[in-house]
Amino acid sequence: MDPWAFAFHPAAWLAVVVVALAYVGLCRHVAHRGVPGARPSRRQWWLFVAALAALALALTWPVADLAAHWSLTALIAQRLLLTLAVAPLLLLATPAPVLGWLTAPAWLDDTLAFVTRPAAAIVVFTAVVVGTLFTPAVAAQSSSAVVRGVTDAALVLAGCVLWGPVLRHIPGASRPIAVGIAAYLFIQSVVPGFPAVIFIFSRHPLYPGFAGSHQAIGLAPLSDQRLAGVVTKLATIPVLWTVAWITLTRAHRADALGGDADPLVWVDVERRLQRAERQERRAARRRFRPARTVRAIPPLPRSLPTAPGEDPAGPGVNGGP
Repeated sequence: MDPWAFAFHPAAWLAVVVVALAYVGLCRHVAHRGVPGARPSRRQWWLFVAALAALALALTWPVADLAAHWSLTALIAQRLLLTLAVAPLLLLATPAPVLGWLTAPAWLDDTLAFVTRPAAAIVVFTAVVVGTLFTPAVAAQSSSAVVRGVTDAALVLAGCVLWGPVLRHIPGASRPIAVGIAAYLFIQSVVPGFPAVIFIFSRHPLYPGFAGSHQAIGLAPLSDQRLAGVVTKLATIPVLWTVAWITLTRAHRADALGGDADPLVWVDVERRLQRAERQERRAARRRFRPARTVRAIPPLPRSLPTAPGEDPAGPGVNGGP
């Protein structure tokens, strides 16, 4: 097979179209409900176009073909596009009232409150990123388009978890202080990236499915694997550390001017009131829960059973011995 042969990828383009239609439909639906601020701004439209372009680049020819069968470096580049570009651009492009409407159900809100805590976000993101890099998982992606699609969707969701504690317009998300965000991004640039160290210092290729990398990109499988580790570090660290530096700079500027770097908006207040109301209802249900019925103990018999010929009144009664 020719690694650079053109392939149309209709399923990938269908996914891009579905994402575009879902975005437009959700924004219109929430706006028609009279929610202020539900219509995307011009900046958000451009961010959404950039997200669609990054999604199309990651899921179609040539990146998707090389990532599926030929090169570990291409697979890493695809994953970086999904987690560091598509996920944050989609979140930034979606107005806060639309995000609030999407996460309004109680189970989604509880999930959001949990996964946007920095510690939970580190665990969830690391589990998805590292788990999908195990050799059986990569082999399954190479052999099945369905597994490949599920993995790509999981990586986009993991990217949303990664950026959840950082972006400030997600209603109900955890809101660490600027120093906490910087520390969180530093840890996220180190912990999930430890497979890159394995790629760089390994003496043998780890993925038999990429044995033809020389035919595709002119590198032996081991060299392709080491390049993949370098790309991981060179892409992840600059992006996350730059965002951490911008966050600290904005917080310092706001403190110098006497302002608030993280002003509270109405959608956040509304979400907190909804959570307080749910907690009160849950507490009321626990408080007024009916007590368990206790089975009545049957009354003791008036007289104990006796053996044949024995006086039921017992010894010492009616002249008994």
